[in-house]
Amino acid sequence: MTRVLVVDDSKFMRTVIGNALEAADYDVETAANGSDAVDAVAAFDPDVVTMDVEMPELDGIDAVERIMATNPTVILMLSVHTEQGAEATLDALERGAVDFLHKPDGSDSRNIAHLSDEVVEKVDELAEANVSSVALARASATAYATRSERAGGTERGPTTGNAVAGGSDTQINLGTGPGVPPGIGTGSTATEDPTPVTVDGEPADAPTIVLGASTGGPKIVERLFERLPAELGAKLLVVQHMPPGFTERFADRLDSHSAYDVREATDRDRLRPGEAAVAPGNVHLEVAAEIGDSLRLRLTDGDRVHGVRPAIDVTMESAAKRVSNGLCGVVLTGMGRDGAAGIEAIKGVGGHTIAQDEATSPVFGIPCQAIETGCVDTIAPAEGIIDAIVDAFTTDGENDE
Repeated sequence: MTRVLVVDDSKFMRTVIGNALEAADYDVETAANGSDAVDAVAAFDPDVVTMDVEMPELDGIDAVERIMATNPTVILMLSVHTEQGAEATLDALERGAVDFLHKPDGSDSRNIAHLSDEVVEKVDELAEANVSSVALARASATAYATRSERAGGTERGPTTGNAVAGGSDTQINLGTGPGVPPGIGTGSTATEDPTPVTVDGEPADAPTIVLGASTGGPKIVERLFERLPAELGAKLLVVQHMPPGFTERFADRLDSHSAYDVREATDRDRLRPGEAAVAPGNVHLEVAAEIGDSLRLRLTDGDRVHGVRPAIDVTMESAAKRVSNGLCGVVLTGMGRDGAAGIEAIKGVGGHTIAQDEATSPVFGIPCQAIETGCVDTIAPAEGIIDAIVDAFTTDGENDE
């Protein structure tokens, strides 16, 4: 039976979420704070942990770091929907948590019953993944702590994504590190050089790049923005499956990691070379028009696509319709098939298409579905995505085509 550890300082939340998981036939244990959670993970050996962010004694962020350093486990964060909660959640993802859900706060129609259903659904997805406990990373927390110490505790270090052996369509891979046998983990962003990629040759004029990601994506997208060269002069559209509020904080973090000017997209926003726009939570982001070397953006509240909004497909398909200059679609880690149709659309108009490889995808669902369309030009590890983008839009004096 699949084991789930529910960690929350609220007895009410532990009871409600625990009961919902038990009703779904999971073996459930609980912990009241982060310190107890670290001990419980070692004793109970859960397949999935649901982790509250704000708790006494040891908060969820530090608990994630300790668990990933000692007993790496798939961790789902449960966060309050506030600016502080969003920042803390992104910190937890940076340190090795796989995904998150936000707790209802009265700002919409969601309530505790909805959250319980969402937790069960998310745990179902994570529990069905082919997880190798041997290959789960210690490096996520170790790399974070090492780089933070070198920077006097002020620098946020990267976490890792890596290979896990197995054949399921959805695989959770959380990195390599001390104690992992050689050959188990073949990819790692923990040692990735954050220096921007060098552009050798002449870059194309202001290409448009659409990046799509879901589960496991935030920390990988951050690493990509660190390596994105300013001299490429690209325009970037980022669709990361996140709720409202979190996307604004995510855009701010990308901006701090990059030479590009990154912001959350607004309706009728104009995106110029050297700029990036992140799709806001709960709306679709479209390219409304191409005006010279810039793009006019549009936000819509249309129906959810593949159960999500924003949807990668919506943004990619609109770009395929309206971008006449260089265009590239990139699909990264995540569950589901959002992005597959978008990749087909971009390939159909002569754009370049890239998918993250299985070895470095924390969740190999979205890239796998895109690859199966037969429309992906390049399959690259996380640390090679920016190199692949640069290669697609630079020449050595001759036509790449």
